[in-house]
Amino acid sequence: MGPRSVPLLPLLLALLGRSDAGRAEGCDLQPVTEEPPIIISYVTSTVPRGCISNSSMNTGHEVHVLSVKWSKDSPVPLMVTVTPRANPCSRPAVLILLCSHCFATVTSPCSNLVIHTDAHLSPETIRAPNPEPPVVSSEKQLLTWALDKYKGITSYSELHDPRRVLLYLGEDAHSPPECIPQEHFNAILNLETEVFFYGVKGCSRSDAQSTRAAHIIHLQSEPSSPITEVNLTVDCPGNSVGSQMLILQGKANFSWSLSLKCNINFLVSGKYKLLPLVSTLITGQLLPDTEQDLIATAFEKNYSVIASYSAIPASTHISLEIQGHEMVNMPVTTTPLVITQPPDLPHQVLLTLKPWKCTDETMEIIIIRSYLEPIKDVVNITLRDISCQAEKNATHFMLKSPLSHCGTSLEGRGYANNELILSLAKDAVFRSVRVGFQCEIPRELFLRLFPTAAFEAPQTELEINKEAFVQASMRWMDHPADLQLKECWLVASGREPVLLVQGGEARGAGVAVLEGPPSSLGRKVWRFRFTYTIPEGGHIPFSAILKCKAGLQNDTIFEKVLEVTVKDAWRPLSYRGLGLAAVLGITFGAFLIGALLTAGLWYIYSHTRPISKLQPVSSTAPASESSSTNHSIGSTQSTPCSTSSMA
Repeated sequence: MGPRSVPLLPLLLALLGRSDAGRAEGCDLQPVTEEPPIIISYVTSTVPRGCISNSSMNTGHEVHVLSVKWSKDSPVPLMVTVTPRANPCSRPAVLILLCSHCFATVTSPCSNLVIHTDAHLSPETIRAPNPEPPVVSSEKQLLTWALDKYKGITSYSELHDPRRVLLYLGEDAHSPPECIPQEHFNAILNLETEVFFYGVKGCSRSDAQSTRAAHIIHLQSEPSSPITEVNLTVDCPGNSVGSQMLILQGKANFSWSLSLKCNINFLVSGKYKLLPLVSTLITGQLLPDTEQDLIATAFEKNYSVIASYSAIPASTHISLEIQGHEMVNMPVTTTPLVITQPPDLPHQVLLTLKPWKCTDETMEIIIIRSYLEPIKDVVNITLRDISCQAEKNATHFMLKSPLSHCGTSLEGRGYANNELILSLAKDAVFRSVRVGFQCEIPRELFLRLFPTAAFEAPQTELEINKEAFVQASMRWMDHPADLQLKECWLVASGREPVLLVQGGEARGAGVAVLEGPPSSLGRKVWRFRFTYTIPEGGHIPFSAILKCKAGLQNDTIFEKVLEVTVKDAWRPLSYRGLGLAAVLGITFGAFLIGALLTAGLWYIYSHTRPISKLQPVSSTAPASESSSTNHSIGSTQSTPCSTSSMA
C-alpha cells in the first residue's frame, strides 16, 4: 500500500530525502476540457442498459432496438453492421435506431432488413423499406411503441458514444419472456460495440523543465473477467508525436498485441508482442497499479507532462490516436486543487466493476481497493442494512451474506436486489453514497457437503465410515414445485459407482432422505445423509465425485458435480495404497538396520579402547578400584543386550 495507509512511511521516506507520493506531487489530474490530446475507443459487449427476450419468436419479425446517447458530437459517422449469427437472413428482421439525428451507415447482408431511424443515413446504407421512426421521449415509450408495432422485442441496448456497432441477428428460446431493461447489461449474445472514452485526464508539473509527454492507459479489470489478451492499435497522424511515452498497465497475466504506427517509447506491464515485426511474447515490466504511482513512474523517466490518463474497462481491442503534442495545452497545478467528483462517479465505477456474485443462498462482494481510487476517500462499505459491513485489508473490501439478510430483496425474477453504501471521508467531512444493484442468481443446481446435520460450514472432505450430509438446492421462479431431485451418485476411481438417491427416495444401505427447509421464493431444497463404507483391505480412493441431477417433468435436466477428498480416519494417510505385507516388511527392515548399526558401533568401540584399559586387574590394586573396574566391564558387556532390547 502507499503512504496513506501507513502514516509513518512518508516521514521515514522524507528523512531519506525521497517519498514515493512526493514524486507525483504538483500534478493533480484534471479532466481535459480543451481539444483532447488523444482519441481513444475500446470494444465491449456491456451496455449501460439493456435486455433480451423471446417475445418475438411467435411474431412475424425479430426486433432489435438501439438507443444511442452522446456526450459530445461524434468525430466520425456511426457504423452499424447487422449480420445473422447462424442461419443467413432466414427470418425478417427490424432495426429501430434512435441516435438524435446522428450520421450513420447501416450495412447488412439481409436485403429485407426494415430500419426505423432518425439518423441521417449515408448512401452506403442498404436500401430496404425504411418507415418513419417512432416519436418518443423516453425508454419506456420506445419499448412500448416497439411492442405495439411488432408484438415482441428480441433485444434492447442503450449505447453511450458508440463508434461502431456489430448487431447479431438471432433469437434464443431460453431468453426471458419479457424485455425488462437492466443496468450494466451484458449483451454479448447479440451485440458488440466500440465506444469512445471521454474521461481523459491530464496534468503537468509546476516545475516542469521538459515538454516530454506521457500517455497512460490503465485497464480496470474485474477479478472474474475472462480477458487476458489485449489488442492495441496506436496511430499518430503525420507521425508528429515528438518525444512521448506510452505507459500500459493491466493485470499481470495480460498479454498485449501492439500495432504501433508511430515512433514512440513505451512501458508495458505483463507480456507483449510488436506486430507485425515481433510475434513472440516479450516480458514487460512490473508497473504500479495506482494513479499516483503511475504518474510518478512517468516523472522518473523525465516525462513531466501527463498528456493523457485513461482508466478504461478491460477490453480485447483498444484504438488510440495520438494528436500532435504541440496542440496540447495542459493545465499547470501550482497549488492543490479540490476537484469535485461527478455525482454519478461511484455508480459508474461500481456498475463497471460489478463486484457482486450470488448463489441460490448467498451474496458475496469482493472489491479491489485500488479500483476505487477514482472515487477517493472510501473508508467503509456496507449493504442496505448498515450492520452488514465489509471486512477490509490492505488490498480488498470483502462481504458475504445470506440472501435472507442485510436488506436483500428477491422481488425480481432471478435477481437479488440490494444497495452498496460507501462511506466517504474528506477533511473530517463524512458523507455516504448509495449505489443500488441487482445480482443475478444463476439458474443452476447447487450441491454442498456438510459434516453434521446442522448443515453449516460446507466442506469438500468425505470421511470413510462416518455420516455425511448432502444438500442440493436450486431457484426456479416459474414453478418450483415441479422441480424434482432425479438421482445422486458417488463415483470413485477403481470402485463401483454408488447410487445414493433416485426419484427422491433413498437407495442403498446407510442412506436416508431428510426433510429439507420449506421452499421459499422459488427455492427448492433437498437433503439426505449417507455413510461411505469400504470393506476391510479394500482400495481407498484419494478423491471421489458426488454427482446429482434435478429436473422438471418435461425432462429438462440440471446436473451438478462436486469433487471431494476421501479421508480414512482409521488408517494413516502415508500408508494409503500399501498392503499389510509391505507395511510389515518396512518395519522389519528398519529394525534389522538398527540392530546391525548397533553391533557395528560396539565392534568399533571394543577394538579401539586404550591398551591400559584392557590389561588384567592387578592383585595389588585397592578393593575399591577393583570393584569399580569390574563394575565398568560388567556395564559394558551388558550394553549390546540392552541396546538390542531397545531396538
